Amino acid sequence: MSFLEVKDLEVCYGLIRAIKGVSFSVEKGETVALIGANGAGKTTIMHALCNLIPKKSGQVIFNGRDITSISSHKLVSMGMVQVPEGRRIFQELTVGENLRMGCYTRRNKAEIQQSLSVVYERFPILKERSKQIAGTLSGGEQQMLAMSRAMMARPTMLLLDEPSMGLSPLYVSTIFDMIRSIKEQGTTVLIVEQNAMQALSIADRGYVLETGNITKTGTGKDLLEDDYVRHAYLGV
Repeated sequence: MSFLEVKDLEVCYGLIRAIKGVSFSVEKGETVALIGANGAGKTTIMHALCNLIPKKSGQVIFNGRDITSISSHKLVSMGMVQVPEGRRIFQELTVGENLRMGCYTRRNKAEIQQSLSVVYERFPILKERSKQIAGTLSGGEQQMLAMSRAMMARPTMLLLDEPSMGLSPLYVSTIFDMIRSIKEQGTTVLIVEQNAMQALSIADRGYVLETGNITKTGTGKDLLEDDYVRHAYLGV
């Protein structure tokens, strides 16, 4: 059994079928990319996985357990954590307070402090700005903070929704380097992205989503070399 299994997922907005019976899987330790144009349904799938929106039908199995109907907040303690589109940091809290909010399910203060030290060692700029109001950070710094906050929960699976959206090329490179590092730590990653080139370059496998349907799948390398994907999503 795969670490994450999504079976026949269907999501509707009124009479509109946004997700049309989608099935896919993620193996433990993999980075899997779900790519597609704006409006293809990528964020809808992410929200449905975390039960932030209702499903019409389908099943989601995570780490051997059916989570189809489990409350969103309980998924964090089970090891599934999402970094939402638009970062959604706590704008009026400090950087340090945001990071500590990421570990609200944890109780061991020494381990929390150790995790905080790891974040600050990896990203000295967050340490330098630990007392700065998070809403005053640049977009790239806020994305770095959002991902670091998620990692404070010690997830076994990280869901990333459009992590490069609106960032400068420099920060896009920084964020994808961060994703590589997260995978090297053993965390399973599902990433949805419009930046297909970057996403597939770090992905073990990928799925192409078009108008609520998965139309192609393969290794990241194979999809990067696929003529249709190159023309439709890579601009080459």
